[in-house]
Amino acid sequence: MADAHHPVDETDRDVEAWALRYIESDRLADKLTPEPPPSHFSGRVLAVPASPGRPPELRITKHAPKRKGLSNPRARAELLHTFLHHELQAAELMCWAILAFPDTPRAFKGGLAGVARDEIRHMALYAGHLASLGHRYGDQPVRDWFWERVPSAASPAHFLAAMGMGFEGGNLDHTRRFAERFRAVGDEEGARLHERVGAEEIPHVRFARSWFRDFTGSDDFATWLAHLPAPLSPILMRGAPLDREARRAAGLSEAFLDELDAWQDRGPGS
Repeated sequence: MADAHHPVDETDRDVEAWALRYIESDRLADKLTPEPPPSHFSGRVLAVPASPGRPPELRITKHAPKRKGLSNPRARAELLHTFLHHELQAAELMCWAILAFPDTPRAFKGGLAGVARDEIRHMALYAGHLASLGHRYGDQPVRDWFWERVPSAASPAHFLAAMGMGFEGGNLDHTRRFAERFRAVGDEEGARLHERVGAEEIPHVRFARSWFRDFTGSDDFATWLAHLPAPLSPILMRGAPLDREARRAAGLSEAFLDELDAWQDRGPGS
């Protein structure tokens, strides 16, 4: 997966280089079907990109799309397109964390690479259902919302609080809710897709919670809240209702879930 920014040669075959290439590439094929990551880390400290490469097929916007009812196949395609782009950003940001925190244990960085591969596979699942609805990735503008916020994470614990326990935790709620909505309008394939992605996100949240506890000494709500990079809020990281079953399977305690469910933003300093 070579590109103009970071050509590949035989001395450049480590996970760090793979992560950098994935972030920087501006070819859509490299984003959707990259080569698998190598099996070893070199320990090299490489540049940490401030932003990702974006293929010309992807038009960037600063505005979130308006949501419509899902009985129209086009509306479902627009939602799937948004979710696909969320998966791309998640994969890229796992690669970003590999580069941003080079002194972390190799087991941690290997886990990040594994999560990135899962997110790339989820992209293919969403792209397949998009195609069945007569659409493709790039048909609508995309917003790099996660990239605008997550790289402010100052430590591995801050990154895990935001991306793993936070946004991926919220995805457990959202995938179940949208599975129900897709099934209600007769899109059984789409419903099963959401259920599969949701089930496969549970180990991602479990991975984040486990390493967060290792880095901070606790996985309770107060510790998690203290590690959310400003201005992120728990409000952004939960669906209505919480999927307590999935979150418990990821190792989150009932006390954590109770506090998350009850959380209300109270303005600056809350």
